Amino acid sequence: MSGRIIIDVSGLELTKQDRLRIQKPSCAGVILFTRNFDNKEQLKQLVQHIKTIKDEPLLICVDQEGGRVQRFTKGFTKIPPMENIGKIWDRDHAHGCSVSRDLGIVLGAELKDMGVNLTFAPVLDINRNKNSVIGDRSFHAEPLAIIELSRNFVDGLSQTGVGSVGKHFPGHGGVSADTHLASAIDDRELSEIIDNDAKPFAALTSGLCGVMPAHVSFPNVDSLPACFSRKWLQEILRKRLDFQGLIFSDDLSMQAAKLLGDIRGRSSIAFEAGCDLLLVCNDPAAADEALDFAERIKITNDQRTEEKIKTLIDIPISISVGSLEYLASLGRVETALEEHLN
Repeated sequence: MSGRIIIDVSGLELTKQDRLRIQKPSCAGVILFTRNFDNKEQLKQLVQHIKTIKDEPLLICVDQEGGRVQRFTKGFTKIPPMENIGKIWDRDHAHGCSVSRDLGIVLGAELKDMGVNLTFAPVLDINRNKNSVIGDRSFHAEPLAIIELSRNFVDGLSQTGVGSVGKHFPGHGGVSADTHLASAIDDRELSEIIDNDAKPFAALTSGLCGVMPAHVSFPNVDSLPACFSRKWLQEILRKRLDFQGLIFSDDLSMQAAKLLGDIRGRSSIAFEAGCDLLLVCNDPAAADEALDFAERIKITNDQRTEEKIKTLIDIPISISVGSLEYLASLGRVETALEEHLN
């Protein structure tokens, strides 16, 4: 598996152009969105079709966090915003952690049943009440709560064979701008970020399959946004925090990323900064350019990266949809939410 680019597809079925993109050696996988989902049977067929296009295994990814970021809905358990789990933790730490683990099991088992092997969750950002982009997607305003709840959520996911990617390193909660639409600048010093926002990432380095850096700029640390910064990705995430998993870029088609130039320039800077895999979404022309660029300059994975991707795809499954463990987790989640949040 030499691909380094993760792309999206157009709709409920693959078009000829979708198939041609996936066939390219530089394509590492596909991220699915709401437009790719109508019902579970259709989704399962779509994923199976994607996987038949190449002999090499492909990463099948989704942003399935819960709350307002849940791409698949009909037939899937409605997952609450993670802030709600933080409220349970406030009343009873142990119970909150147990519910978070059960949520990971339910969410992961239902994704794995569709053939999905990776979700871009959990959100490890601190909820500072100034960022509506993060807001209730975050577990809590306290790093300790985020650490405990995320660790259990990730553990639940892993038991279902689904990989987890924590986001948005080193923290998106300190800005009000939405990087989908505009640039975002956080003027805090490195020491404050490390002592607060980056704590959940530091605590979960051994449990996460991947980390997604933010398109947020921290000018008192580096002039480049974190996703394009060697200082953030190599010096801090890799060396200081000793993170050994995969680094996924956030979508390079987002407005905050476009300040770095055309898609070839963005891709080059992100690779050089230390991103292992790049996401290019909602812009077919940019996806074509990124795929061709990666192929032309022969950007391929080293052996260690290949092994990390293979390990992610082959996470052992101990709990699946319909199993007693899954049903028990589902029941406990429903009971907890009814008791604590109504």
